[in-house]
Amino acid sequence: MFRPRIIPVLLLKGKSLVKSVQFKNYNYIGDPINAVRLFNDLKADELVFLDIDASKEHRTIPIEIIKKIGEETNMPFAVGGGIGTIKDIKEILKAGAEKVIINSIAVKNPDFIREACDTFGSSTIAICIDVKKNILGNLKTWINNGKKCTGLNPVDHAILMEKSGAGEIIIQSITNDGIMKGYDIHLVKSISTSVSIPVIALGGAGNLNHLVQAYKEGFASGLAAGSMFVYQGKHKGVLINYPDTDEKSF
Repeated sequence: MFRPRIIPVLLLKGKSLVKSVQFKNYNYIGDPINAVRLFNDLKADELVFLDIDASKEHRTIPIEIIKKIGEETNMPFAVGGGIGTIKDIKEILKAGAEKVIINSIAVKNPDFIREACDTFGSSTIAICIDVKKNILGNLKTWINNGKKCTGLNPVDHAILMEKSGAGEIIIQSITNDGIMKGYDIHLVKSISTSVSIPVIALGGAGNLNHLVQAYKEGFASGLAAGSMFVYQGKHKGVLINYPDTDEKSF
């Protein structure tokens, strides 16, 4: 039976893992390498690491961290944060990542995505689109860790990224981030039905039913989450977890 990829998303702040609520109120989770080892044991499909301070500090995720992750992980992993040059991508892939995740530069310079895809192949380039409403109540694409509204319609941006050669789209609801009450299904579906490349839902998952809903109603080909895989129970005790084989069969 076909099933979507189920992907833990881990946020890096310095050398530590954190978790956010609506892109703020960061809570310390633990050591990233220890998390990798636990997800190895749990047989996760793949991992995503996002350095939340990289863009504002004008850098990428530290190469030494990528190398350590690559040495430990048994599954493919992607990294994002501050990527803005072909050299950045080359160094990240050389360090062991399978894919890079690009956000801000895709808005500022869409031609860069075409260049990156032509250089490294579409399968290595994923675009993360962060979305929330502006002051007029319209859904827009945001950059700089959700602090700057671009004015771009997320569907239009996703279509442009596909035309530029991107291999997949990660669509993230800032409003639902860390709430654990479900994805923005309307948002996910609007992107999934507008492009032909894989679309990964992110932002809001709190249980398996939310994953199933994004897959069956939002037509997502991948299901990503942060809080769901690092918290356990109503009091949100920190515990790395992941669905077992039977639970992953939709």
